[in-house]
Amino acid sequence: MPDTDPTTPAGVSFVMPVLNERDYLEHAVRSVLEQDVDGPTELVLALGPSTDGTTELAHRLAEEDGRVHLVQNPAAHIPVGLNAAIRASRYPTVIRVDAHSELSPGYARRALETLERTGAANVGGVMRADGRTPFQRAVARLYNSPVGLGGGAYHGSDREGEAESAYLGVMRREVLDRVGLFDESIRRGEDWELNLRIREAGHLVWFDPQLSVTYWPRESWWRLARQFRATGAWRGELVRRFGRSNGLRFFAPPALVLVLALALVVGVLQLTGVLHGVLSIVASAVYLPLIAYAALVVAVALSGRRTLRDRLWTMAVLPTMHVSWGLGFLTGVLRGAGDTVDASRLGNRNTPLP
Repeated sequence: MPDTDPTTPAGVSFVMPVLNERDYLEHAVRSVLEQDVDGPTELVLALGPSTDGTTELAHRLAEEDGRVHLVQNPAAHIPVGLNAAIRASRYPTVIRVDAHSELSPGYARRALETLERTGAANVGGVMRADGRTPFQRAVARLYNSPVGLGGGAYHGSDREGEAESAYLGVMRREVLDRVGLFDESIRRGEDWELNLRIREAGHLVWFDPQLSVTYWPRESWWRLARQFRATGAWRGELVRRFGRSNGLRFFAPPALVLVLALALVVGVLQLTGVLHGVLSIVASAVYLPLIAYAALVVAVALSGRRTLRDRLWTMAVLPTMHVSWGLGFLTGVLRGAGDTVDASRLGNRNTPLP
């Protein structure tokens, strides 16, 4: 339980769910422990059942620095781990961090100043994706582009102001206690749902572009596809639950999938002669948005100064992100997300950090 003693100085509790992050965890933890704020800090790691040595590494980090505390998250679900870490933490400001991310220097101090200046209940900043391999760089480039992930503020906006949600989030504990913690029935998109409740309770969610977090995307095509399919499925589930509260940008990938499916049907009917003559010509209009989309993919891949390998990966990654997400979304809307999890987290063979 949190320490409610009024003599306890104001401090910051960082909370981080961890599963199979051996090659990223130490760098993520270091970026947290190097944050300079007034008052005490702690980092609570919620440990899932990792199979790659992450748990052993976490115990070593806790032994080396008394600010690192460990709690168990046997279910391995992110919102369950976050709630366990929050309940085990002590201080009035809770900062969510991710094992696949690194906080920029001064992140926490700036976030606390923004909380105070705006009176917001939750503050977030920009997710700066980065990569080391040609594949990961292509993914990172699209994460940072409105074409890739739909133009959410935290993917690159430079305009400070009120926001729909917050990446990771720097939260007032008193507000979390009032509106409730993360909904443990939601496996992905749990931050969006929490921020919806915060806003519906009359509190402010704020975006500050001066806050920056480095995010390392998935390292392989298959992991990326699984991640985006799971994320799309849970967005579909959130649409089932909350309807119009979801932004229109979430509907673009499933629209692409539906057009692809329709084009496939039309193509088969044309090849078999079922569609012919004027009717076939009219039906061919379904190909126009796909031609426009293909041109967009090529234009994005060719823009900027990049190697041929980076360009080719961009042409492969962009439709992978959109189609995987769209397929997941349609499944989530029609049948619900059920027990869908991000299977890309269940085993890691990451590229070691330098």
